[in-house]
This record gives sequence, C-alpha cells and structure tokens, in this order.
Amino acid sequence: MQNIRYTSPLSHRKNELRVERRRRAAKLFRKGYSQAEVARRCGVSKEAARKWYDTWKQKGTKVLVTAKKPGPVSKLTDAKKKLVIRTLLKGPRAFGYHTDIWTLERIAAVIRRVARIQYHYRHVWRILLSLGWSCQKPETRARERDERAIKYWREVTWPRIQKRG
Repeated sequence: MQNIRYTSPLSHRKNELRVERRRRAAKLFRKGYSQAEVARRCGVSKEAARKWYDTWKQKGTKVLVTAKKPGPVSKLTDAKKKLVIRTLLKGPRAFGYHTDIWTLERIAAVIRRVARIQYHYRHVWRILLSLGWSCQKPETRARERDERAIKYWREVTWPRIQKRG
C-alpha cells in the first residue's frame, strides 16, 4: 500500500493561501509599509499584522512564511487514519450496525474502538473533511414508487391540467 497522506483539498488550498498572504506581508514590510496598511492589504487583523511584523523583524521572511498552524498536533496519526478509513469503507454492517448509514455518532464510535481516540461526535465532521470525505444524505423513496407512472404523469397528465396563460 502506498504512503498516502489524507488531507482535504480545501485545507491544502487554505494553507497555500495562508503562506502566500504571509509572503506578501513580508514584501510589504520590506518596502516600509505600516502594520495597519499591511493588515488592510492582506485582509487580516491589526493584531495578526503586528505579530507577523515581530516575527519578520526578529527571525526573517523564511520563518514568517513557514509558520505552522496553531494548536496541538492531532492524535489521529496517518496510520490511524488509514485504519479508520479501511473500517469505514467496509460499511456499517461490517462494524455491527443494522443499517447501511454512517452517522457521526457511529463514526465517533469507530474512531474510539479502532484508533483508541475519543472525539465528540460533533467534531467528527472536521475529521471526515480532513480525510477528503463529504456529508451525504441518503435519498428516501417509497418502495412502491413507479417510475413509468411518474414519467407519464409529468409528460402527459401535468401539461394537460396545467393552467394555460
């Protein structure tokens, strides 16, 4: 199996934008723009521009641009993410549920049992997004649904009864 990093295409793009914005700020600082002007031009708060300026002044452009995202490192490592994904791909029935629908509560239980990490179910959607997954809502249709009758009604009956203007 290949060494695959599961990250959301959106989060990757956000990081690129973040790096580019900091690079632009460093150029503006070099040109002598004020922190307030850099904040306005880069679309950030004055406090963020002040922190960027301090970092740029003390450590240089390279450190400013390569700054990591704030917050702790995730306990859900790449290996554990792969394990969770393999389990999810098997489906809810393989995990012991009676229906084929994954809910956030169920996925939180999978993560807790497989990866031994406990997340609140309301946080699980963020993890799913970081894995490149999206929310899906199952379609509910009656078993008695007759597609031919629906098509006939839409093409023949409805135009006949539709009010003519």
